[in-house]
Amino acid sequence: MNYNSGIIKKRILVTGTNGMLGSNTAKFYSERANIELLTTAKTKNEFANKFDEIICDITNREQVKKIVLDFCPDYIINAAAFTNVDLCETEKETAWKTNVKAVEYLAEACRVIDAHLIHISSDYIYDGKNGPYSENDTPNPLGYYGRTKLASENVLKISGIKYTILRTNVLYGISESGKADFVYWVIKNLSENKEINIVKDQFNNPTFVYDLISAINKVIEFNKSGIFNIGGKEFLSRFDFTKKISVYFNLNKNLIKPILTAELNQKALRPLKSGLITLKAETQFGYKPHSIIESFEKINRDLI
Repeated sequence: MNYNSGIIKKRILVTGTNGMLGSNTAKFYSERANIELLTTAKTKNEFANKFDEIICDITNREQVKKIVLDFCPDYIINAAAFTNVDLCETEKETAWKTNVKAVEYLAEACRVIDAHLIHISSDYIYDGKNGPYSENDTPNPLGYYGRTKLASENVLKISGIKYTILRTNVLYGISESGKADFVYWVIKNLSENKEINIVKDQFNNPTFVYDLISAINKVIEFNKSGIFNIGGKEFLSRFDFTKKISVYFNLNKNLIKPILTAELNQKALRPLKSGLITLKAETQFGYKPHSIIESFEKINRDLI
């Protein structure tokens, strides 16, 4: 930590600021006092003039080492990931480098300076047969994406550094980077009177992006390590979640057509009965997620 002028400042490095989580996390900390923030992205962000950003490919070991050792952060928030579940099945090398090797490189650099790594994982480490899941349930990923996320967790478990793993599912919210999330995609299509096919056999507790950022901040505030599940209050099907979007935003719910996951013929299998139990995070550091309607109210304010 920086003690200049008698003020204790936390140094925070955020990776993956091209994505929804990374961009919103960077915005959150850029507006906080007593934080020295540095962000990294693989390509330049239009919104990055709000904070210091360095272009970095986190699959490049030397680049990671240089940035971390030069900045010497107290915390690294790793929001970078290869998240296209179907592409992971065909671009396995890229998925492994981004989701596993990059975490190894970050952990190596953290070990040198005794930094705390906060890493984002996924409910895709489970097979979706018996959800919702607690932190102690046995992983059994169905596809390559889930295998890389589980491998990244195992990297940290044997790394010897201080780490926190936050598992999440169905992340949604307005993106500072301008990329559309599921809610925005639904709003856009229904606003244009387009029919959308939504699976009725996938169950989760969707996670509002600001709730995940709040959890990250709580981890830092209470200096928590270990594994924590982060998700929303409500467990429901993707179809019912989509209907809630249509009702709140006054869109035509008759354009939403229920289908089964198998009908999509996707390359990667999806966990069906999933979701994450968040009791550990609630009791250990006061995690309090928004309701779905509360999150829609914030999204609506941000859209206006």
